[in-house]
Amino acid sequence: MPTIQFKGKNIIWNHHLSVPYHTLEEVKELHIQPEKADGNLIVEGDNLIALKALLPEYAGKVKCIYIDPPYNTGDDNGSGKGWIYNDNVNSPLIQEWLKKEVGSDDLAKHDKWLCMMVPRLKLLRDLLDNDGVILISINYKYEHANLKMICNEIFGENNYIGELTWESTTQPINSGSARFGLQQKIEPILFYAKDKSNIKGFNLVEIDTGLTYPHSGKLGSCRFEIIEKSDAGSYQRDTMKFEILGQKPRKGKRWQIGEETAIDLVARDRIEIVDGVIKKAVYPEDELDKRSFIPFWSHFSASEYGSAQTGKDTLNETMGYAVGFDTVKPVDLIKKFISFLNKDIIVLDSFAGSGTTMHAVNELNKEDGGNRKCILVQMKEDSEKEPDKNICKDITRERNKRAIEKFKYNTGFKYFRVGNAIDPDKMLDGQLPTYEEFSKYVYYLATGEHLADVKKIDQKKHFVGTHGPKNFYLIYEQDFDKLTRLALNLHIAEDMKKHAINKRMVVYAPACFLDSEYLDEKQIEFVSIPYNLFEKKEK
Repeated sequence: MPTIQFKGKNIIWNHHLSVPYHTLEEVKELHIQPEKADGNLIVEGDNLIALKALLPEYAGKVKCIYIDPPYNTGDDNGSGKGWIYNDNVNSPLIQEWLKKEVGSDDLAKHDKWLCMMVPRLKLLRDLLDNDGVILISINYKYEHANLKMICNEIFGENNYIGELTWESTTQPINSGSARFGLQQKIEPILFYAKDKSNIKGFNLVEIDTGLTYPHSGKLGSCRFEIIEKSDAGSYQRDTMKFEILGQKPRKGKRWQIGEETAIDLVARDRIEIVDGVIKKAVYPEDELDKRSFIPFWSHFSASEYGSAQTGKDTLNETMGYAVGFDTVKPVDLIKKFISFLNKDIIVLDSFAGSGTTMHAVNELNKEDGGNRKCILVQMKEDSEKEPDKNICKDITRERNKRAIEKFKYNTGFKYFRVGNAIDPDKMLDGQLPTYEEFSKYVYYLATGEHLADVKKIDQKKHFVGTHGPKNFYLIYEQDFDKLTRLALNLHIAEDMKKHAINKRMVVYAPACFLDSEYLDEKQIEFVSIPYNLFEKKEK
């Protein structure tokens, strides 16, 4: 398979592995109806760090990802300015790019864009379920070809489902610069699966054909049909008057089916005696060829699903003022994508912008009674010139708050900010995570899986969770002074052994006061924190 080469590729290809885990800090005053949140989250912060922070709980759980990353036009936010490269990679080359605007005249803009996208795409792939899908909006002119090649490398060329197209504009550009050029009215949306072999097809929306099954037969709901017809005149046929279930047709009647067909229908419980009359039972599975579905077409017209102007108008109407975003996806477009998937899934958008994806998820849940959850990630986009700018709080959150109120969605969301890094240096500086945060992190690093049952975490018993033949324990407190005095001792070990019946024990603690002979005898594996915490253990 052909691969794409670009400046910095060898540096950032595995950068996502070196990104430290961070805590996600709950901002309760920014929650909206948290009692109805049911898994809906808005996360404020750099999306690379936020995605890494989501891994312990959501790795392999997200069914659908939709992202609308910067198109790298040099004017991605409509302000006449480009995007800013923010990934603090330990490389002289990339350090030169850090915090600098990537404008249209930047000769390395394609390299920088790919260096920004690769670690995010890799983390997004880790978050996807094995039968999950990702859709990525882009444009044809700038990064479409580059994105497709890098997605082929990361997701696998065999997991490419196809390319969708969306009619983003219906208005011609009449400026002098566009007069002699091709005017592009559609945008592509790349469509990949994590593992295409696990995709059994999408849940196509069925069109009402008027077929009904009002009766109750031997095998469930059905429709009974009389299989007799008149035997008068030229229709008289004695060969069609054989017995079915011990009965012949009534006087002046004959069967509409042949004897072989009748034998087959009887064998399959499709013939019953109803009110003394032989009838055929028709079940839904017998009429699959009569059912009709709305196909998942690859093109989405502006007239049916809205244009960028539609998205902008919806945003402004929801907010009650002109927000200033020019490139907004319409709610109906995002709804259509996710309507072909199950109704009980997690949807993730890590380039959330104005928050259209959550708006669409809530609207679709209201329409079809679904139980979809949505996670949005959005940066503040503050700068020295605009230190108080916070897109996530003031636009992403506010838009969905107002949408919930305006459209009476029976839901809510919780608001989080990316917090401190969970790494040895930060811990030694005293920036400590909570016991639950640290427990989830320990479990993920030890097993490579998220901790499914957080409610079983028990700080008093030092218990984190179970994975296969092992129990995991953590001796830890969110207090640096206490942490320096904590250790795995005989009393704690004996209590753990009573709890971990027939299980090996893996114990994370700052120190251990037990000798190796005792640990081996009691099947205890001690892992020192913080120094050894970040070495992922083999399963």
